[in-house]
Amino acid sequence: MAHRRPFGELDDGRAVHAHVLGDGNGLRAEVLDLGGILARLEFPSERGPVALVLGLPDARAYFADPAYLGIVVGRFGNRIGGAAFTVDGQACRVSANEGRNHLHGGHLGFGRRLWRVAAHDPGRLELRYHSPDGEEGYPGNLDMRAVYSLHGARLRLELEAECDAPTPFNPTHHPYWNLAGDPAVPAAAQWLQAPTRGFLPVDGELIPLGQVAAAAGTPFDFRAARTLEAAAASGHPQLEVAGGYDHCLVLEEGATTCATLYSPHSGIALRIDCDAPALQLYDGHGLDRQHPGLGRGLCLEPQGYPDAPNRPQFPDAILRPGTRFRRVIEYRFANAGRGCAWDAVEAALAQA
Repeated sequence: MAHRRPFGELDDGRAVHAHVLGDGNGLRAEVLDLGGILARLEFPSERGPVALVLGLPDARAYFADPAYLGIVVGRFGNRIGGAAFTVDGQACRVSANEGRNHLHGGHLGFGRRLWRVAAHDPGRLELRYHSPDGEEGYPGNLDMRAVYSLHGARLRLELEAECDAPTPFNPTHHPYWNLAGDPAVPAAAQWLQAPTRGFLPVDGELIPLGQVAAAAGTPFDFRAARTLEAAAASGHPQLEVAGGYDHCLVLEEGATTCATLYSPHSGIALRIDCDAPALQLYDGHGLDRQHPGLGRGLCLEPQGYPDAPNRPQFPDAILRPGTRFRRVIEYRFANAGRGCAWDAVEAALAQA
């Protein structure tokens, strides 16, 4: 039997397990059957294994977590304004779990549900979840499949779904990255590059205003690698509105790499490959209040546009019967070296 270990119980007595991927000689992951959560991810460095994502100690902590650490997000990642939308003339209301708005699938979403383990070996974990009609207010029965797999220095997450009625669908993945492996090292000291052509300005409730703003010349332009500290130093009204970075970056059309992240403190680099049209960037500023002492991490969430069901000018986000949704997110890691130049980061990742 593939290796798994107990990870505690929920308040109702249901057991949660951590399922281990990896043979101990390279990239190693632990994924929970609660929410498909990536609870731990380690990569070897010259100083030994480095923990790359922020994590919590047990199942109850994750179930109570307001920050969505590591979850597979669904049905709809990000926000739906007013927790309401119309599909084919039918008005729908979903659960309002962030003030009057809907966030990351609702009160439980997919991240606080137990998923069924369909298959598990040291290189692959397949999880399945059935979301019934009316769950969190969404129309239609939806069947979701999430497959984690290891391929050398790469962690791959495949998301697939089908539904028997038109429903908004925008899944994503929500790990918090601090490649330094040290909570004392600011997550904003990591270098970030992303093919951003624009971003979505938001209101005071973090709901998109409806237009795509140009990223060039703003702190949301990461076409050239820089730290979030350096990017934010120039100031911008949108950083004041959101309290920091919590914005959807609109990617260049046809881009297959969403982001590249590098820690000069550990020397570890990450490239995220996905064909999603956008990337939510969140700097984790809420963690100071939600999980004091945990430190911060950067969320880099490949996805469709937030509030798309209410914005006809945004790319469509309705999954329809007879259509299979499929999205692949691949995380590629390399030891580029501590304090190295950006071209060395790219070269190391290209060989990983």
